[in-house]
Amino acid sequence: MGSFIQRVAFVFHYRYCTPAVQIFRKFWLSLLGMKIGKNTQISFLYANWPHQVAIGNDCTLENNINFKFDGIWQKGPSIRISNDVFIGNNCEFNISKSIDIGHHAMIASGCKFIDHDHGTNINSIMNIQKPITSPIIIGEEVWIGVNCIILKGVTIGRGAVIAAGSVVRTNVGEYEIVGGVPAKLIKKRS
Repeated sequence: MGSFIQRVAFVFHYRYCTPAVQIFRKFWLSLLGMKIGKNTQISFLYANWPHQVAIGNDCTLENNINFKFDGIWQKGPSIRISNDVFIGNNCEFNISKSIDIGHHAMIASGCKFIDHDHGTNINSIMNIQKPITSPIIIGEEVWIGVNCIILKGVTIGRGAVIAAGSVVRTNVGEYEIVGGVPAKLIKKRS
């Protein structure tokens, strides 16, 4: 009897409760200015400036994603996610300038995207210096493995693969497979 009740509760939760929560969450985030496409699944996320985030159609965003636009209020969006993108649990987008993510990209759990550095001039205190910013561009059909860090100014070409745990600080060409700290070319996809 106990397993029957568990199955009924499971089916009820995923057929009725989860969609209802999704509808409310999308409605609330839209009221706050976030642009969310059709058939996009959004779990629990944090966005300090929701109007800075635009998400395309048919995307899946797992739990605990942090969209942090690092700065004062300004017109957006600066975090632009195209159609059919997957973003895993616990990813962080720490953006001062902008990030663009192409169609069909897959971003595994724990990845971080940071498009700025602190200034390092010795004549001024570092934490009050103006940040050095440069946009991040993730091409179409890119696969970024778990716990990667993508730094400012990086462009990742179409169909590239970033190995788990990599730190990417330079551009990655189309269909390249890179990995390591810092990330280096392993081979081209064939």
